[in-house]
Amino acid sequence: MTLLPDPSAIHPAALDLGRRFAGAGHELSLVGGPVRDLFLGRTALDLDFATDATPDETLAVVAGWADAVWEIGREFGTVGLRRGDVQLEVTTYRAEAYDADSRKPRVAFGDSLEEDLFRRDFTINAMALRLPGLELVDPHGGIKDLHAGALRTPGAPEDSFSDDPLRMMRAARFASQLDVELAPEVGAAMTDMAERIRIVSAERVREELVKLIRGRRPRKGVDILVTTGLAGYVLPEVPALQLEVDEHHRHKDVYQHSLTVLEQAAALETGPDGPVPGPDFVLRFAALMHDVGKPATRRFEESGAVSFRHHEVVGAKLTAKRMKALRFDNDTIKAVRRLVELHMRFYGYGEAQWTDSAVRRYVRDAGESLERLHRLTRADVTSRNRRKVARLSAAYGELERRIAELSEQEELDAVRPELDGERIMAVLGIAPGPAVGRAYKFLLDLRLDEGELGPEEAERRLRDWAADAL
Repeated sequence: MTLLPDPSAIHPAALDLGRRFAGAGHELSLVGGPVRDLFLGRTALDLDFATDATPDETLAVVAGWADAVWEIGREFGTVGLRRGDVQLEVTTYRAEAYDADSRKPRVAFGDSLEEDLFRRDFTINAMALRLPGLELVDPHGGIKDLHAGALRTPGAPEDSFSDDPLRMMRAARFASQLDVELAPEVGAAMTDMAERIRIVSAERVREELVKLIRGRRPRKGVDILVTTGLAGYVLPEVPALQLEVDEHHRHKDVYQHSLTVLEQAAALETGPDGPVPGPDFVLRFAALMHDVGKPATRRFEESGAVSFRHHEVVGAKLTAKRMKALRFDNDTIKAVRRLVELHMRFYGYGEAQWTDSAVRRYVRDAGESLERLHRLTRADVTSRNRRKVARLSAAYGELERRIAELSEQEELDAVRPELDGERIMAVLGIAPGPAVGRAYKFLLDLRLDEGELGPEEAERRLRDWAADAL
C-alpha cells in the first residue's frame, strides 16, 4: 500500500482552494509534478491543478480569494493565480495534440480526471491528489515507476510523442533532474521519432535544454539526446564531437571528454553565497560546448600528432550561432561564448612565469566570467596521468594566487586607461573620430603592460606615440 504524503507537506493554499471548489460543486485535484515532488520529499511553490470547472467557473470560485489572477492561458483552459507566496495554475480537464505539421497544440477539453491523466507525458507525472480529501489517483503506476527510477508513458510512447514531440526532450530532462532510466520502449520511440522534434518551437526546446543542463545528472541527459538522435536536430555540434579515434589513439575521445568536463565543472560550483552558485547554466553549457570547434580544425601532422589549432575561436562562433538559433538572450550568449573563446588561454602561457601584464590581460578579458573561467579551466583537465593533473592544478593555483596578489594592488576587473576620451582629444588637439579610439587602445595596452603610470607620464607617452602613429 502506498503511503500518502503528510498533509502538512501540502501548501495550505492548495487545501484551501480544494475546499472552495468542493463548496462550489466542482472537482479539484493537485496533479503532475507537484504530486511527484511530494513523494520525493520536495516542496513546490508552483502548484498545478486539474478541474471539471470551465475557466469562467474557476474565475468565479477564486474571486476575492486570489491575490492576483491572469488569463493568458485561458484559451487552453488555464487560469493562473497567486495566493501569498505561491503560484497556482488551474486547468480544465483536457487532452492536447499536435497536428502533423503544426508547432502549436490543439486543445480539446475532457470530462474526467482519469482522461486528463492519461494524456500526460509520463506515469510519474500522471498522478493526482483529489482535494480536499487527499485521495491518491494513480491509474498508470506512477508511484511504482518513481520508486523503480523508471520513465514510462501512460499509453504507447509513439502516441505520446506524436501528440507532443517536446516530450522527448522532457524525457532527457527528467533523466538529468531525477536520475531515472528510460524504459526500453520509450528510448526506442524517441530514436524512431527524433526528427519530429523539428516542429517544436526553438523557445520550447531551449527551455527544456536549460533545465536538462541544470539537472543533477546533466551528463546522462545529454547522452540520451545524442544516443536517440535528438541532439542531431537541437544541438548537432555535440554529436559531431564523436570523432573517429585513430588506431594509435593520438587524441582522446572528444565527446566523452566533453561530458566529463561538464560533470567536473558542475562539481566545482559553489553554494548560494559563493562566486558561482550552482546549478550554473552558463558554466555548464560552456563546459559542454568548449571543444565543438575541434571537428572543423582537426589536422593530422607529419609528425603523427593531431592538432586542433584555434579550435577555441571556431568553437566560440559555433556556440554563439547555435544559441542564437535556440533564441537565447544576448547576455547569456555573450557569457558562454566568452568562456569557450578563453578556455585555452591558460595553456597558451605554458608553465612560464606569468608577468603582471599577462595577469592583467587574463582578468580583463575574462571580465565578469573570471570565476567561471577558473572552474572551466580546472574542469578541462581530464588526463589519467596523475602527475600531469597535479602539475596543471598547481600551475593554475599559482595563477589564481597572482590574480589575488595583484588585485590587492589594483582593481583588475575595472582596468581603464589613465586618460579618458575627452582628455585624449585635449592633449592631442584632435576632434572625435577613429584616432581617438586608436589612442585609447594604446593607453589601455600601456596600462595593462606597465600598470599605473600617473596622468602626467601617460600624457607624455601619448604624445610620443602620436608623433609617429598619427
